[in-house]
Amino acid sequence: MDEPMESAEPDAANNVEEGSNDNEKRQPAQLLRPGSMVMMTLTMEDYVSKYWPKLQGAIDQLLNMKPGAYIPISYEQMYSCVYKCVCKQFSERLYGDLIDHITRHVQTLSEQLQTHVNDAKEFVECFSYLMHQYLQALGGIVPIFNYLNRFYVQSKLKKDLNDELRSLFRVHTADKHIAHLLSLIDQASTTPFAIPPPTMASLIKNLYSLNPDYALANTELFARFIPNVLPPTNISDLSQYIEETHHLQQQLRRLPEYRPESSHKRSFEDDISVN
Repeated sequence: MDEPMESAEPDAANNVEEGSNDNEKRQPAQLLRPGSMVMMTLTMEDYVSKYWPKLQGAIDQLLNMKPGAYIPISYEQMYSCVYKCVCKQFSERLYGDLIDHITRHVQTLSEQLQTHVNDAKEFVECFSYLMHQYLQALGGIVPIFNYLNRFYVQSKLKKDLNDELRSLFRVHTADKHIAHLLSLIDQASTTPFAIPPPTMASLIKNLYSLNPDYALANTELFARFIPNVLPPTNISDLSQYIEETHHLQQQLRRLPEYRPESSHKRSFEDDISVN
């Protein structure tokens, strides 16, 4: 599919007031209506000095937005900028600038993580925060560039913009730190709640959505939060599961909040055995 030309914008002829005759509808003045792209020109200087800076500013706001926060961005204005750039044959330049800008950002995230490698707790929490923040930002960035995605990325490159931007984080950030991250999580799992359960659940689920192959490095860890990661259970594995359950019970008993307030128990309050 070729890039859309100006005529791709929805026709506004139906906005002509009732009572206008056919000659009035055919007047060239209709081409100058607000929002029309037909008579507008877009030079490289316009793109560099006006359009891309607006889009870059919106991208940066979304990338640096705290999870759960809200930033008042005019999505209509940003979408209009993308629409004009695509219609005026700036798709390739716009896509290249977007990818380059996001690439620099995720490389910065990797450098930021590197400063926490010697502190296990801070590293895990920082990784979880940055990944959640980035994936949240894509929820705003991808819709802004929807027109570019439809008429250039998908139709010409045979790719998907959301997949491409997720891939940038995976290649430049996650892949570089995944081995260290999983080793820290594995060590922390020996101490119950060393990592807050919500943080752990969010981290593992986001990692799996980013790249399911990460689960191959530690299937037991991912299986705690992702269904169907482990192969079907065999009878021969039951003894192992029983042993793991006993081990977990012993760990929980060491925690003050799980100790009974009184040592006096009725007979039916004894711990249930899995044997």
